[in-house]
Amino acid sequence: MLPRILGWALVLGTVLVAAVLLWPQAFGLQNQWVAAHVVALRGAAAACAGVAALVLALAVIPRATRVFGIAMAVVLALYAVGNVTVLAVRGLGGSDAAGDAASVTVLSWNTLGEVPEAATIAGLALDEGADVVVLPETTDPLGEEVAIAMREGGRPMWVHTVAFDDIAKARSTTILISPDLGDYEVASALSPGPPGNTNTLPSIVAEPVDGDGPRIVAVHAVAPIRWELRNWRSDLDWLAEQCAGENVIMAGDFNATVDHFAGRGIDGGDLGRCRDAAVAAGAGGLGTWPTDVPELLGSPIDHVLATPGWRVDAFRVIGDVDHAGSDHRPVVATLTPVG
Repeated sequence: MLPRILGWALVLGTVLVAAVLLWPQAFGLQNQWVAAHVVALRGAAAACAGVAALVLALAVIPRATRVFGIAMAVVLALYAVGNVTVLAVRGLGGSDAAGDAASVTVLSWNTLGEVPEAATIAGLALDEGADVVVLPETTDPLGEEVAIAMREGGRPMWVHTVAFDDIAKARSTTILISPDLGDYEVASALSPGPPGNTNTLPSIVAEPVDGDGPRIVAVHAVAPIRWELRNWRSDLDWLAEQCAGENVIMAGDFNATVDHFAGRGIDGGDLGRCRDAAVAAGAGGLGTWPTDVPELLGSPIDHVLATPGWRVDAFRVIGDVDHAGSDHRPVVATLTPVG
């Protein structure tokens, strides 16, 4: 009798854990240790749970524990199906609809400390017709090289870089902005921490000099490793504040999925008033990191977001440059002002 009670207690415990890991925001745990990491890799979690369920279903289980094995297989299978459903709803494709003359194309690529060459970055930006290029982990010299190559390709760009120090290239973020969008100046602090910047890795807030145009935020939030969890949560809070205005475009490496944004949206937004372009375009389930696993198994932590005044015409996760050396895939979105 006791083994049976213990078995059902284990099954019920597994149900509870599966529910928390499937939708941690329902329990307020989406930004907590373990839950934050598992939910970031829904595709991988679904695959692991599915394999475990199949093994249990096919295993030769003694009659005394057969019901327990079947119950555990069902729980794991439901957890896998739940994750696949969430990914499917967010989208596993993308959109290539064309914008118009007023559209803005935003490309973001974490370069892993400048592993891809300037020619590779510039070539991609030119191919995509990018008006804004966000490059976390990229220093000013490489940003200038990319800008020169783009100018030679017929698309001049202004370069802005924020670097907290020269200790590591990850402590620099660069943004390129087309002169067609007007003159921009850096409004974010050059030192870490709120109220002027993210805590560990730099982000850039670029404001139009004449006030006519969107605030453009180049994002690099710290990863939620255990000793950086407080800074990671603070980074997401700060980024939500940057997107509280009426006209904002954000892009970069958020080290967070839309699950982690939960509780930080206002007026229907995902993060502040900004909405995720990938979800809007039906590509929110595709992973951007790491590049050594398929997109379906990766984590969608690189984003383009915009306030409701922008319509998402297109969004893609670009898998054609996985060989370039970065552990992140670039993302590109085309946004068009509404009205």
